[in-house]
Amino acid sequence: MTETVAPTDLQAFIARCLEACGMPAPDAGTVAELMARADLMGQDGHGVFRLPMYVKRIRAGGMNMTPRFQRLSDRPATALIDGDDGMGHLIMHHATELAMQKARKTGVAWVGARHSNHAGPASLYAMMPARENMIGLYLAVGSANHMPPWGGTEMLLSTNPIAVAVPSQDYPPIVLDMATTVAAYGKVKTAAQRGETMPEGWMIDRTGQPLTDPTRSAEGFLLPIGGPKGYGLSLIFGVLAGVLNGAAFGRDVVDFNADSTTTTNTGHVILALDISVFADPARFRADIDDVWRQMKSSARMPGVEEIRLPGERLHRVTQERQKTGIPLPGSLGAKLQELATELGVAPL
Repeated sequence: MTETVAPTDLQAFIARCLEACGMPAPDAGTVAELMARADLMGQDGHGVFRLPMYVKRIRAGGMNMTPRFQRLSDRPATALIDGDDGMGHLIMHHATELAMQKARKTGVAWVGARHSNHAGPASLYAMMPARENMIGLYLAVGSANHMPPWGGTEMLLSTNPIAVAVPSQDYPPIVLDMATTVAAYGKVKTAAQRGETMPEGWMIDRTGQPLTDPTRSAEGFLLPIGGPKGYGLSLIFGVLAGVLNGAAFGRDVVDFNADSTTTTNTGHVILALDISVFADPARFRADIDDVWRQMKSSARMPGVEEIRLPGERLHRVTQERQKTGIPLPGSLGAKLQELATELGVAPL
């Protein structure tokens, strides 16, 4: 049975749990807001669903609750941050704020991070600059390897996502948020929790046969988007967010799902581009509105009811859940109740 919870109630619950684990209240509030926003946007595999896993890692000593961020490199338009094994949401919120601060002075800024952790959906951070008349671009190395190089069987690559957010005037922002695999692994995990099967094309087993049972995901691997093209994107994004930052890549990536104690050294990149360097922001946003109108009014193939733009579903789900609440499957609700009892905090 699925129940719904108000976004503010979910955010407060997440904050209570994190504070009970030793996270300072201001930091817990920042992380809780980002996690609840993920659920609000319909990114269910990256929101409160992950909280029990985060708490398990925190209590096992695999994550630092009072990190001290250090700028290993700091130039006018770039920076490299060491996150001191802090929570990924906190590190990337800090990195994105820094990138926007620099972009206001230099026009564009690139900030990398290492010694981080899983930070939720990529769109969270790409959308922060978009709210400030900027274009945001985010890359990350995934928190576990689920894909081999094209033609191989050793899982050396992750879903390595990219998100790009572009503001508009009267329409929602255009937000591309995608894994370099056909499906993000979070979708596999949520399918398993809900007792659902996966569509053919998400995963194959080591003999190349379709794998549709999410509870057997360890027996196979995710497929890249566009065949070898997706493999190439995953590789390059991993180099930019991982190797360039001195973060984990390839065989050094720690399986966040199976190992709660080893430092993950997750790498991320955020780029902020100030639109005013190239165009009047109001004119640019109006031009993006025209992009919306052109795409939406273009001729459709038979049987296609609507042409959608990247981020349109995200916006619709956000609007709906702000009114009706965030749905929690019964199995997840039960886990969160157990977590509240375990931590000694008020339940949802």
